[in-house]
Amino acid sequence: MTQDRLLLDVTAGRDGRRAREDGHMELELRHLRVLCAIADTGSVGRAAAALGASQPATSTQLGRIERFLGSPLFERTASGVLPTPFGLEVLTAARDVLARADRLGHRGTEDATPTPRVVRLAAPLTPVLPGLLAEARRQRPDLRFTVSGTHRPPDVVGLLEQGAADVGLAIDHRGRELRHSSVIAYRSIVTEPSFVALPAGHRLRHRAEVALSDLAEEAWLLPPDDGAGWHAVFHGACGAAGFTPLTVHEFLGGRLELQELIAAGLGVSIVRASTGPLADVVVKPLAGAPIRFRQLLLWRPGAVGEDVVETLLGAAGAAHRDLVAGSSRFRA
Repeated sequence: MTQDRLLLDVTAGRDGRRAREDGHMELELRHLRVLCAIADTGSVGRAAAALGASQPATSTQLGRIERFLGSPLFERTASGVLPTPFGLEVLTAARDVLARADRLGHRGTEDATPTPRVVRLAAPLTPVLPGLLAEARRQRPDLRFTVSGTHRPPDVVGLLEQGAADVGLAIDHRGRELRHSSVIAYRSIVTEPSFVALPAGHRLRHRAEVALSDLAEEAWLLPPDDGAGWHAVFHGACGAAGFTPLTVHEFLGGRLELQELIAAGLGVSIVRASTGPLADVVVKPLAGAPIRFRQLLLWRPGAVGEDVVETLLGAAGAAHRDLVAGSSRFRA
């Protein structure tokens, strides 16, 4: 493109007004790339290195963007930064704008009727997958997806490394980052806390949030080990809360089956924060968010271009935002 300037259509701030400290500042593509780099790397310093800029300059740029939009985009933590709910909304729109700009830049070299491109996706049947595919098809009618389902993140990596998939979805946990070879690139979609699902008549059902230590006497429903360290993460969090689970039932099934077992009083379970309302089951935040996981988009750079990657990241962000909208506890 000859002009590197596009406005981002996002309502900013609680009162819907943009801050005016930066005068006539307009959001440009370079600003959006800064935001995406910070989100992808989880650090202002790492984003600066990836962009070839200094950390002070990148931090200053982020501050100007946040003042312009009138609300913080990232939450500072001991290990880096995480997008705020408003930041997730902005990032979703930013990735969409960047993907559209990239397509405009290549329009002159493409045929009027593009040949459908098949993208082989390896992914677990996660709640975000249907929305991601629907949004990606809406944005890119030229893309066709085939899906290989697996619940183990290492299997997703294996399919990519073997050339049997082009793109993958997976999760990992802090301190147990997913291992992969140099033939795979990845970006973080979102880091999300885990909640707990309890029977509707549970003694803690009226709590706004539940401490993990309050569940020391409970039986637990856990999926089989996913190869990404989930069992170690769960037992480590319980140990940090001062207890060892007395009873653990290994469970492999879908959302409906899990709901029925919890409702029947067989046990409680860790679930995603974006889990929507369940009949006869209540979903509560865990105090202090002791268990978090990161959703990742992985791909083979030789198999798909940056335009497809940006489309999928934007679609994943939009799908996750829709899930959050259906979870009142997560919104709160």
